[in-house]
Amino acid sequence: MHEPLTRSSDPSRTMPAGSGGRLDQAHAALASLDHERRRLERLGLEMPLARCHEQIRYWRFVAALVALPPFEAEDS
Repeated sequence: MHEPLTRSSDPSRTMPAGSGGRLDQAHAALASLDHERRRLERLGLEMPLARCHEQIRYWRFVAALVALPPFEAEDS
């Protein structure tokens, strides 16, 4: 895997224990990547921009996962 484009989007960082903290971290990663995407577009850097889009897709997926309510199994 490529190096993260921003420090907050580094997938090797430890996620917080609480669901709110995990969602905040995912949103922070998305915000920093959105800023980086605009910068890369202005500079016309195609390959880094493609990597940025990949990381945005990843962090959108992570944000969607951590936003799900906890699973509660039904008693049988």
